Amino acid sequence: MTLRIQPVYADDVHQVWPLVEDLFVKANKYDAGDYTVEQIKALLSSGAWLLLVAVDEEKNIHGAASLNFYNMPNYRVGFITAMAGKAIVNKEVYDQVCAIAKANGATRIQCAARESAARLYKQVGMQERHIIMETVL
Repeated sequence: MTLRIQPVYADDVHQVWPLVEDLFVKANKYDAGDYTVEQIKALLSSGAWLLLVAVDEEKNIHGAASLNFYNMPNYRVGFITAMAGKAIVNKEVYDQVCAIAKANGATRIQCAARESAARLYKQVGMQERHIIMETVL
């Protein structure tokens, strides 16, 4: 099966959301509590974040991700804030995500990941940059 990554821009998020909401519910089980599923939807539909979907030849959705772009002094980051699906982490899919991020001005791709996901992401060429530690005040 060949998957194609397609961006879904803010104007179309509400049409696609019923097809991807469950994927974000699954992804949200592993996040650090930074966003609720409702907040992800709001950020996507406002255009603050970009929705990406992984579709097959018949246009069936197999995965979804949200991408936040932000600027640093020396580069622009496409940060994957949430991602879920089946068989969506491979070199071909990753290259497509990178191309979409680059088309939106990004010069780097980043994400936060638990150890098991980090091992998977290393297989497509991502490198560990730093470990995030936190204290809630």
